[in-house]
Amino acid sequence: MSSRIEQIIEEIEEYIDSCKFQPLSTTKIIVNKDQMDELLRELRVRTPDEIKRYQKIIANKDAILADAQSKAQDMIEDAQIHTNELVSEHEIMQQAYTQANEIVTTATAQAQEILDNATRDANDIRIGAMRYTDELLANAESAIAHTLDSYTTKYDGLVTSLQECYDMVRSNRSELEIPEQEEPSNLDVTYEEDADDYE
Repeated sequence: MSSRIEQIIEEIEEYIDSCKFQPLSTTKIIVNKDQMDELLRELRVRTPDEIKRYQKIIANKDAILADAQSKAQDMIEDAQIHTNELVSEHEIMQQAYTQANEIVTTATAQAQEILDNATRDANDIRIGAMRYTDELLANAESAIAHTLDSYTTKYDGLVTSLQECYDMVRSNRSELEIPEQEEPSNLDVTYEEDADDYE
């Protein structure tokens, strides 16, 4: 037996298929807003809060990386400003160049570390979400398997339907392909002196 979420999705698909096309169009349809809102509202209520939380975290992966890039850029700009201040002092020119190179090297290393950490965190979040989804599918697979074992001899029609769901769940789990935890690859970061290149 399909879940209520699957039933709602099927109802939405059937409703969309039943809608009439707008005049002079073969792609745009006319929908009843109240009916569609009701289906979508129930779908949102039925969606587990935990799944929605992981979806939001995954969606924020790009924001995490963008924030890391912004922090790295700020550090480089500060280093360049400090470098300019040092080299402008003629009496300590040689010392200024040495300190400037050290500052830029340190800032670049720190910026790379921020990007590496952000990438690792984003990957950990993605893998965590996939594992959570896999646990949900595993529970569904276990429940379906138990039901198959209990009712195979009594309900041939039900068994056929459950077998299809069971096969679909196993197929979906095999497609997840959760990767092993890997060390983050070193990212090649190129920094331009012109701040407009980072906008």
